[in-house]
Amino acid sequence: MTTRRAFLAGATAALSLPVAGWAEVGDPAFLSAARQASGAYALYGLSAGGEVRFSLPLPARGHAAAAHPHRAEAVAFARRPGFFALVIDCRDGRVLAQLDAPSGRHFYGHGVFSRDGSLLFTTENDLETLAGRIGIWDAAEGYARIGDIASGGIGPHDIARLPDSDLLVVANGGIATHPDSGRMPLNPASMRGNLAYISADGALVERVELDIGLRQNSIRHLSLRADGLVAAAMQWEGSEGRFPPLLLTHRLGEAPRLLRAPEGEQRRMRNYAGSVGFSRDGRFLAITSPRGGQLHRFDAATGDFVSATAMEDVCGLAATAQGFLVTTGLGHVAQLADEPLMVTRLAGVAWDNHLIAIG
Repeated sequence: MTTRRAFLAGATAALSLPVAGWAEVGDPAFLSAARQASGAYALYGLSAGGEVRFSLPLPARGHAAAAHPHRAEAVAFARRPGFFALVIDCRDGRVLAQLDAPSGRHFYGHGVFSRDGSLLFTTENDLETLAGRIGIWDAAEGYARIGDIASGGIGPHDIARLPDSDLLVVANGGIATHPDSGRMPLNPASMRGNLAYISADGALVERVELDIGLRQNSIRHLSLRADGLVAAAMQWEGSEGRFPPLLLTHRLGEAPRLLRAPEGEQRRMRNYAGSVGFSRDGRFLAITSPRGGQLHRFDAATGDFVSATAMEDVCGLAATAQGFLVTTGLGHVAQLADEPLMVTRLAGVAWDNHLIAIG
């Protein structure tokens, strides 16, 4: 299996090459990490229909990725608690830069570019204080680290940018962790997640928390509609006898709205939503549960539950012109629309948690 040293060989030369857009690599619509049959890991580019456009090796398990808005360039993040991310030229797989978490930090597996693509923002954990931080990297100058800002909470997992702006929204899950304790929550008695809206210079514009009775509902993943409506998927860390909502929507200046399925369907989610996404036209909103093997759809305007679809180990989710594309840990790629699911399978591939849209 290719080593990380081999990945980094020639990186300096690669940085001097002219950049090209996503059309040069077949206009992929999505990025996803996966484990291959050999046990090796890779980053894939997929078309809107789920066909593979490219596959590039990774040195360890990936989680999510960030696609540069103009260049055929992707940042692949290691799974939490990750200490590196690779900036990959998707034309030929060369590593243009490696992002190493600063001393006393680790990554949470997500990041987002500024609107013009000049900066990259990464979610991070301060291992001394366990406070959330957002790292800032200069994508125009070889991804040099240029600073960081507070995330507005503990356990910042996902991060997104409001459409046509550089206002960031952060899903602070509220769970304090430390690599010495693995993924075990260190603050179950006091955890409280939030959505934090932060300007690129670090000003906290708004922070949104759920009622105290839902303080153990960890806000983890994000999707944004073109008009700025935010959707967040949650994972319940509280009592096993409760089945709270796992989806919320929010707009700046308003109260959050919680969406839930009928009781039986809600229980089937097993208190875990892995990915969230708006449909292309913004009418529908979906969440997936790999633990429950379920996909739930809601009416984004009314919040009403629309349907449930059973699919084992489903997690990756993204909008297409036909509806939603989903991926599973069993290698399936499925198109969900008004018609029945159309399922294909890439033999030997186990898709990781997320489908990240390009553009």
